[in-house]
Amino acid sequence: MRMTRLAVLGLLLTAVTGGAQAQVAEKKGLTLEGARQVIAAGVAYARTKAGTAVIAVVDEGGNLMALERLDNTFAAGANISIGKARTAVLFKRPTKFFEDIIKNGRTSMVALNDFTPLQGGVPITVDGQVVGGVGVSGAASAQEDEEVAMAGAAGLGTKTSLGGTTPTETVHYFTRDQVAASFAKGAVLLDGAGRNYMVHTSRRTTPGQAEIHTRDTDIIYVVEGSATFVTGGTAVGAKETAADELRGAAIDGGVTRRIAKGDVITVPAGTAHWFKDVPGPLAYYTVKVR
Repeated sequence: MRMTRLAVLGLLLTAVTGGAQAQVAEKKGLTLEGARQVIAAGVAYARTKAGTAVIAVVDEGGNLMALERLDNTFAAGANISIGKARTAVLFKRPTKFFEDIIKNGRTSMVALNDFTPLQGGVPITVDGQVVGGVGVSGAASAQEDEEVAMAGAAGLGTKTSLGGTTPTETVHYFTRDQVAASFAKGAVLLDGAGRNYMVHTSRRTTPGQAEIHTRDTDIIYVVEGSATFVTGGTAVGAKETAADELRGAAIDGGVTRRIAKGDVITVPAGTAHWFKDVPGPLAYYTVKVR
């Protein structure tokens, strides 16, 4: 009888602990070594540019983990960079997204507490999880602040700085016929489910709307044709059309370039971009990195 009771008790304990385990999710966390790695990558990039910047790294809760101020960077940059990093991680969006939203008229957002809506802060994301944020202030321009922050975030090595192991990636191969068929209709060649990138075989014959991807960086490689391409500035009448996606009628300001076959251009997350003029069929790869 005693053995029966013990067996029943064991089953109950197993059920309870098993249920508790099912309710606990595994999470990656940014380590101090990882934060230093982000700082090092940001510093290395900053020194190839103006050579000034304050770089701050915070954890998922917005708590400061590491900060470095390069020589001759203004003192106030420290607090500004921390504010940018906290805003990016707590709202899980690049700070340029909020700067653009406010420029487009939503000025009430400036009333939010602990909020620094200035370009130069980006979330640090690994395997789809936001593990921290990096903020930069004091570089040559707001655009360069963001570039330094992105370089820092990109410098994070998952094997040495995060808990857990790096998942094994499958090799994907597409024949020339499959690629040609995908270009013919303008489609997603490789879906981003389960990874932080996607590959699009994009095709255009006419101009489009101004676009802002708040979490995706676009790497564009032109395969055929040409277009007038505008980046930066402010998207006119921008509205959220899907999660992390905004569309507008055009771009006010920005930099206009003529892109053609063989050209490569990168569009950082949160940057407005617009195919203003497409004189004929345009085929291009778009690699989206999150």
